[in-house]
Amino acid sequence: MWVSGLRELLPAYGYRLRCFDRLPVPGEPDAITADLGDAEALAAATRGVDAVVHLAGIPGEAPFADILAANIDGTHRLYEAARAAGVRRIVHASSNHAVGFTERPADGATVPVDTPQRPDTYYGLSKCFGENLASLYADRHGTETVSLRIGSFADEPHSIRMLATWLSPGDCARLVHAALTGPVAGHVVAYGISANTRAWWDLASARALGYRPQDDAEAFAADLIAKHGELPPDEPEFHYLGGHFTQTGP
Repeated sequence: MWVSGLRELLPAYGYRLRCFDRLPVPGEPDAITADLGDAEALAAATRGVDAVVHLAGIPGEAPFADILAANIDGTHRLYEAARAAGVRRIVHASSNHAVGFTERPADGATVPVDTPQRPDTYYGLSKCFGENLASLYADRHGTETVSLRIGSFADEPHSIRMLATWLSPGDCARLVHAALTGPVAGHVVAYGISANTRAWWDLASARALGYRPQDDAEAFAADLIAKHGELPPDEPEFHYLGGHFTQTGP
């Protein structure tokens, strides 16, 4: 959903898009319909572009073989195609699940971007790989990358947890624009949430790029709490940053 939202919102910032998807993209005459495993299609997609916004891959947990093919091998193929084409910058969709098994600070402090990676799933593991690959390509090849650890993208929050993790469509476009235009030296990690009163993550590195979020999930808090009630702090949804992704067992 957030891919189509960005496709609609980014042109207002002056971008001309060349979309790449496994399925045809309506209304996009320059779109390339292919898979990340298609080297020729990736070369065509990256040829002559100033930057890449990499959103492709499986957007949640799946068998490791599927994650390996789409999120890990696919991301490497994309970076290699971008390097060969001389692309200056990549905005990479990472996830809060790269640090999902990090416990929330007891004092309520926000979690910084330099907290150690602690993936909560194969999906989260693939996002750790993407961040580390970005670091390698920045150091070895000079490819600038901003890895955005996206929280919960939706038109509006629909759970108590999302009062902390929500990223609105408008703020998502503002964040990606900042990641495409802000000052980057090598590889930068930034959390992707709106200006939420109950935020769990530190937005300092995102703000340093020029991100100025305008939305706050707190506007929806009263209705959500009336519907669901406040969750106790020992609930998995609140104890770990990854929420229900961290639940263990068969």
